[in-house]
Amino acid sequence: MSGSSTVRRIMLACGFGLMALPVAAGEPQGVVELFTSQGCSSCPPADAALKRLIDDGKVVALSYHVDYWNYLGWADTLASKDNTARQYAYAKMLGRNGVYTPQAVLNGRDHINGADLDGINRRLTEMSDMGKGLAVPVNATVRKDEIDIKVGAGDGKANVVVVYFNREQQVDVKKGENSGKKISYWHAVRDIQTIGMWDGKPASFVLPASVLNEGDNGGCAVLLQKMKDNETPGAILGATTVMADKTAN
Repeated sequence: MSGSSTVRRIMLACGFGLMALPVAAGEPQGVVELFTSQGCSSCPPADAALKRLIDDGKVVALSYHVDYWNYLGWADTLASKDNTARQYAYAKMLGRNGVYTPQAVLNGRDHINGADLDGINRRLTEMSDMGKGLAVPVNATVRKDEIDIKVGAGDGKANVVVVYFNREQQVDVKKGENSGKKISYWHAVRDIQTIGMWDGKPASFVLPASVLNEGDNGGCAVLLQKMKDNETPGAILGATTVMADKTAN
């Protein structure tokens, strides 16, 4: 899924002559995509759980603010229709008739209540043990004015998806179910862009570092994600996160 607001220069280099990248000890153990809303009274515990996952540093953690609770009296300042569309696309993939918040989608394969931190960690471990974890190494590094992305070898085909987010934002919620609360939101997604495809062979991609576009508050995640069809996301095979302030000299 590609955010229509992002039109950027992309340089793609096929992986001819590249060696398969080894799986490093510091690679993420999974991907947690939290669907949340500032207008949902059940969401603050899930937002806090996501922060703990980010602090632990073991997973790629993303927060997608949805807009369908805006009618309750507070329009989520971080919500977008693209985020809501991604959640509905996951519902289709999971065979569900509807969506809910807080929902955490794990590795693009399963879902759980986003506030259940123990359940999230346990389920990610189970998925890894079952061969449904992150099997393909993905690395991204900021070097001066470029983001260098390298994807290792594996089986099948997948999209290379870049998810842009803000590291942290504090919001004073003045109306709705969370009225009067000042809440910190972490890794709130502001755009999604598919930059290319991967066919199982090692490959490299380059983006301009300017796409982070939020000073030292910006970041992005790179997801190697299968697609069920043109509109329906599937399993995530590999992932990494890069932050704007991690610029190499």
